[in-house]
Amino acid sequence: MTTQAYDENNIFVKILKGEIPSHKVYEDEHTLAFMDVMPQAPGHLLVIPKTGSRNLLDADPAVLLNMVPVVQKLAVAAKQAFEADGVVVAQFNEPAAGQTVFHLHFHVIPRREGEPLKPHSGTMEDQGVLAAHAEKLRAALAS
Repeated sequence: MTTQAYDENNIFVKILKGEIPSHKVYEDEHTLAFMDVMPQAPGHLLVIPKTGSRNLLDADPAVLLNMVPVVQKLAVAAKQAFEADGVVVAQFNEPAAGQTVFHLHFHVIPRREGEPLKPHSGTMEDQGVLAAHAEKLRAALAS
């Protein structure tokens, strides 16, 4: 278990509350998926639970039970929508492992052979590009 308290005001809670806009791809009663604003590759999205958990270490197993099938569904859609050769699914726990937003989340990143990942830097992607990528993913989910 983690020793840190969950921050009820983290950026993902603000996205869930609609206080910060996002390019939503998928939503159900338990999860929300949206485009990462600093994508490492075209189609990079995040899947988060609607229930507050700092990360995998303190998450209720029922939350994970609801999330994993959604992560799988979105990985399949991302591979199709972006004609990818593969998909990275990543999840980080605590700062030493690279976690920077302390709300449980999975990265889903379509990958093409030979194309390196961009750094997850402070440079935000153009909102029009993110909107177009979200639409491609929603279309793949609907097909």
